[in-house]
Amino acid sequence: QVQLVESGGGLVQAGGSLRLACAASGNPFGIKTIGWYRQAQGKQRELVAVISSGTPNYSDSVKGRFTISRDNAKNTVSLQMNSLKPEDTAVYYCNVLRYGLNFWGQGTQVTVSS
Repeated sequence: QVQLVESGGGLVQAGGSLRLACAASGNPFGIKTIGWYRQAQGKQRELVAVISSGTPNYSDSVKGRFTISRDNAKNTVSLQMNSLKPEDTAVYYCNVLRYGLNFWGQGTQVTVSS
């Protein structure tokens, strides 16, 4: 089992920045992919950015604005979000893929006002 705890969400004006963090505990060994998804109200959950086998991947909607980073020693993953837009408003979830199983955090709300 892997437990994930997110932090760093909040309310920010358009053009501002936020940094999300996710700490993995339990048994983090064997994690293949770690990253972030988001779900806006009334919409499906979507990939934001993940690191898979050391390679970052971003959705087209956040490329150039968001940066994902992973600290293997601390078992954490962070998401630096710059130039935020109202359409980035969503609940952001940390995700881990480990031995074919998906683990999710509880989510953290990000709200971008126009």
